[in-house]
Amino acid sequence: MKTTLCILCAALALAAAQPAAAQAYPSQPIKLIAPFPPGGSVDITARFIAEPLGGQLGTRIVIENRSGASGNIGMELAARAAPDGYTLVLNTIPLVTNQSLFEKVTWDPIRDFAPIGMVATSPHVLVVHPKVPAQSVAELLKLARANPGRLSYASAGVGTTFHLCGEMFKDSTQTFILHVPYRGGGPALQDTLAGQVDMSFPTLAAALPHVKAGTLRALAVTGPKRSPLLPEVPTLDEAGVRDAQFEQWLVLLAPAGTPPAVVARLNAALRSALATKEVREKFDANAFEAFVTTPEEAGRFVAGEQARFAKLIKTRHITAN
Repeated sequence: MKTTLCILCAALALAAAQPAAAQAYPSQPIKLIAPFPPGGSVDITARFIAEPLGGQLGTRIVIENRSGASGNIGMELAARAAPDGYTLVLNTIPLVTNQSLFEKVTWDPIRDFAPIGMVATSPHVLVVHPKVPAQSVAELLKLARANPGRLSYASAGVGTTFHLCGEMFKDSTQTFILHVPYRGGGPALQDTLAGQVDMSFPTLAAALPHVKAGTLRALAVTGPKRSPLLPEVPTLDEAGVRDAQFEQWLVLLAPAGTPPAVVARLNAALRSALATKEVREKFDANAFEAFVTTPEEAGRFVAGEQARFAKLIKTRHITAN
């Protein structure tokens, strides 16, 4: 009887300590892993939210760039970190595509992570060089179907968002457009501007100055709605292309096993940070829109995207190995 009472007392003490520990969180700086090099969208977004997020939590957010292997190195590090809320990771579409693109990936986006919340979204833009005699998506498709393989599109490399967006477009329209991969978005965009390739699917932020200058012609945005930055440009859906919606998104994650109370605290702080004028202005300047969710909504979104991209990668026989 005495032993049973001791066990019961210990269990009650542990249960009482858990809310207290959650209330004390955070008591030290938080590391935010950006699994890509400085200057990319993940790194830039991490820096946009670090200070306001830290301000909401009453601590400092320290960004650590751990790039390499298309984000796999940083994600492996984050997956194996202690699930105590002091290591977070920010990622984008490679979170749900690397498992299909690479033969050996040691981490899993669903099994190894606890979603905190979505952060931001931004569409890509279907652009053509002015020499291409197409003023609309319909005219481009007519041209592509009349000349299979004659048109080409540039990507930032196999498995990148440029590439996946292009293959989704081709799959939805049943067209043969030659894929020309480059080592990065910069070279891909430069050769599109030079007319070495006919078209590309850059991010809105990358495409915008060239569309405004008239050196590239925007035929459609790939998101679910028109962009206020290019209000005259239709969506692919409006242009008659179904099932090709494509947005770059970013999600904040913690290692699996992070206490629900800590996840809830982080989500509340993230939501508040995304609502600040500082973050909104920085997002607007970089063609991003805040994407506010609960942890559960973020989890469902990531799982849906993983299934969608796995099907695309299998159908189009895409491999990064």
